[in-house]
Amino acid sequence: MSQEERDCLDWLKRAKDGRMSQREAAEKMGVSARWVRNLLGRMTKRGDAVVVHGLRGRPSNRKLPAEAQRQALAILKQPDWHDFGPTFAAEQLAKRHQIQVGKETLRKWMIEAGMWKSKPHRLREVHQWRPRRSAFGELVQWDTSEHDWLEGRGPVRYLVRMIDDATSWSWGRFVERDATPHNMGVLWEYLERNGRMVDVYTDRDSMFTVPPRPGESKDEQRAADRLTQLGRALRELGIGLILAYSPQAKGRIERSFLTAQDRLVKHLRLAKVSTLEGANAFLENEYWPEWNAHFARPVAEFPNQHRELTPQLDLAAILCHVEERVIGNDYTFSFAGHRCQIARPAAQAGMRRQRLRVELRLDGELKARYQGRYVEIGECGVRPIAAESKHSKPVRKDHNAGGRSNWMGGFFDRPSPPLWKSIGD
Repeated sequence: MSQEERDCLDWLKRAKDGRMSQREAAEKMGVSARWVRNLLGRMTKRGDAVVVHGLRGRPSNRKLPAEAQRQALAILKQPDWHDFGPTFAAEQLAKRHQIQVGKETLRKWMIEAGMWKSKPHRLREVHQWRPRRSAFGELVQWDTSEHDWLEGRGPVRYLVRMIDDATSWSWGRFVERDATPHNMGVLWEYLERNGRMVDVYTDRDSMFTVPPRPGESKDEQRAADRLTQLGRALRELGIGLILAYSPQAKGRIERSFLTAQDRLVKHLRLAKVSTLEGANAFLENEYWPEWNAHFARPVAEFPNQHRELTPQLDLAAILCHVEERVIGNDYTFSFAGHRCQIARPAAQAGMRRQRLRVELRLDGELKARYQGRYVEIGECGVRPIAAESKHSKPVRKDHNAGGRSNWMGGFFDRPSPPLWKSIGD
């Protein structure tokens, strides 16, 4: 069962227990209220498996043959059809050539063939005021503000903040850098406190989205489905990611930063805070309770749509740097300039040339997972450097001569506490 299906099951159970109306559950699941009533009736017979589609693993009966797609595109490439849109083209293909294809299917074929471009709808009003969401945890705005928070008394410049769209309830941490690991650490602590929000609203920073390649359209970028480490983590957590196109789109958190750059700076000055640890302690004990009491709506008056962390969600394995590697014939793989070997008891013949998930945790620990289970790994020994011959020429230190870069030297030997614990402290 996928995480999306687990979430749908959670909405159904809430509707069944009366904690949520069937209409609200239908909106969260993206289906009609009638279908929710159908699923609730089937739960008595099928149990939790009611959210799993009965046709999973079977080809659709409505799937069109590849020959129909080839014929349709060949006709549309003729000069007389050069300006046909998907809707009119589908009608004429059925009428003149007996090719029955839906307009949306034809639209997809034409976009993939480069014969049609989707046209964005024009906005009648620029930056139209958006109403608040109706539940706590339904949408959380997430951003970072760079500012001299201690007015030169200490190296504190980055505040990662999360603010609930419905209630303006806020929480956040000062971090050393506005980087992916530090934002993951802040998200980790938020999830342990409140559970999983439904959606997060962020800007288009490189931490959250991969910029399009030169000449790549939005449809091509969407089809490529390239994810950053934070984007992957949010998807594995079942949290939706909404990307803003302008600062005005997420105005609630932008305005809150303007308030913080005035009020919080003065608070920290009066409290004589001069360290990162002291600034975070002040946030935890003084600033956030005051902010939420004066500027946020009472959370208890709103339905809570945060979802609990299920046992299947391992935060340490999700909120980390993940890459895929191919296992060599000698049961080794490379990562960050190091060669790692799978331990002999965990090695299997079928592992060779297969993909392995490598996880660099926030506490610096390196883990490897193969087909859903973790395998024991160790770093290979460094090969001895052959003695240099008296008559050999010195190796040129450039990128063409075989000199090895040592920029990652000692990376795995540096002791460091877990990042999420350091943020908490």
